[in-house]
Amino acid sequence: MKKPSKKVWLLLVSFVALASAITIFACGSVQRPDGGEGLLPVGAAAPDLAGRDQTGTEQRLSAERGHPVVVFFYPKDGTPGCTKQACAFRDAWDRYKTAGITVFGVSADSAESHAEFAKEHNLTFPLIADPDLVWAKGFGVSTTLGMTKRVSFLIDGEGKIAKVYPDVDPGVNASEMLKDAESLAR
Repeated sequence: MKKPSKKVWLLLVSFVALASAITIFACGSVQRPDGGEGLLPVGAAAPDLAGRDQTGTEQRLSAERGHPVVVFFYPKDGTPGCTKQACAFRDAWDRYKTAGITVFGVSADSAESHAEFAKEHNLTFPLIADPDLVWAKGFGVSTTLGMTKRVSFLIDGEGKIAKVYPDVDPGVNASEMLKDAESLAR
């Protein structure tokens, strides 16, 4: 067996170092504007954030008081897992509307990217453009290479975090959250 060249070893070492740095960075705790670290815990007040959606409309969390709100963070428009998750919310949208539950999808993508993504997949709920990661930092959601981690939050009618979903399965997140949100809406 031929011994790998010095160039191959350098590439391998560089790759391992980069992968380690990404892992350390991604696993680090996010410092939130409220002074806390990491994901907002259950019982915490949701931050009063505003942002533009795919239509250019400003959406504000505090305007949604009085009923449950779902905020789901996802890495990137158009990727397989994100498409699966967004389409699952789309498919359950009528049930969310009937129950009086607001849904916000949030990623670091631009409003233009969100508009294309929404049009391509017939998404009717707001997708918040968060290129400066204001929403991500406000909720304590970590990022890797500028993409937010897939995390979802259920906010009750009083604006408090009712449940945190840190390890989201894109295919079942929408139905799981709908069940939990419906129990809050009663």
